[in-house]
Amino acid sequence: MSGLSVSPVGESRYASPGPLRDLVGDRIVLRPWRLDQAADLSRIVADQQIGQWNPVPAADETLAAAWIQSRREWTDHATWAVLGTDQTILGSISLFHLDPANAAGEVGYWVALEARGQGVAPRALTAVCAFAFADLGLERLELFHAVENTASCAAATKAGFILEGTLRSSYRYADGLLHDEHVHSRLPSD
Repeated sequence: MSGLSVSPVGESRYASPGPLRDLVGDRIVLRPWRLDQAADLSRIVADQQIGQWNPVPAADETLAAAWIQSRREWTDHATWAVLGTDQTILGSISLFHLDPANAAGEVGYWVALEARGQGVAPRALTAVCAFAFADLGLERLELFHAVENTASCAAATKAGFILEGTLRSSYRYADGLLHDEHVHSRLPSD
């Protein structure tokens, strides 16, 4: 593994991320967002449910293009469009808050209204986990969602994330209120 970085105590097997690349999953492809997808992104994130739990500042094509551009350079945040086999945008998934010292990271996702209920989120999570564990050497992935977002909880569980507990009043969502959140994790051994 090139870019291998070992923590001071010699435990971490974290490998620095290289260029953001496509990931292939079960009937999906995760591909870095492209600027020519800005209009589609703006249309998709206008959905109230995405806006409530995953506010993406993409109210128009210009803002959507700026958001996409901000996600093209991977430092500690990688974002992919989740595409179906016909190249339709089904959602988005991110790997972020990379912590090399602890070989950990966080994942977040949203699914387009017309693709919900089809197992898109669990399949995308599975693909990102495989990449994070095998290619980056991460040893823990965390996932947070509002307790009220039961669909996200079901997706996390289906993708092998273990519910560890509830964080009280831990995150201010788009409604301006602090919500309790579930914290899930997945290890390579899960």
